[in-house]
Amino acid sequence: MHPPLTLHKHPACAEIIQEFVKCHEDHPISKFFGECTTLKIKLDKCFRLEKEVKRKANFEQSKKMQERLKAQRAARRAMEETSRPEEN
Repeated sequence: MHPPLTLHKHPACAEIIQEFVKCHEDHPISKFFGECTTLKIKLDKCFRLEKEVKRKANFEQSKKMQERLKAQRAARRAMEETSRPEEN
C-alpha cells in the first residue's frame, strides 16, 4: 500500500508517480497481473527515501527545540533563584 499519489506532496517522486499512473491507465487489466510491478517497486523505494529525509529533518528540528527549552528552563530557574528573598 502506498500513500495518495499527489504530485505536490511528493515532489521528489513526481516522475515515477506519473509513470506509474500512466501504466495503470495504459494497462487496465494487466496491471493486476504484474504489468506495473517494476514501477511500483521504484515508487516504494522513492517513498522510503523521502520518508527518511523527512525523519532526519524532524529529528534535527526536535533537537533544536529541546535545546531551546532547556535554555528557557535554566533561565527561568535562575530568575526564580534571584527573585527569592533570602531566608535566615
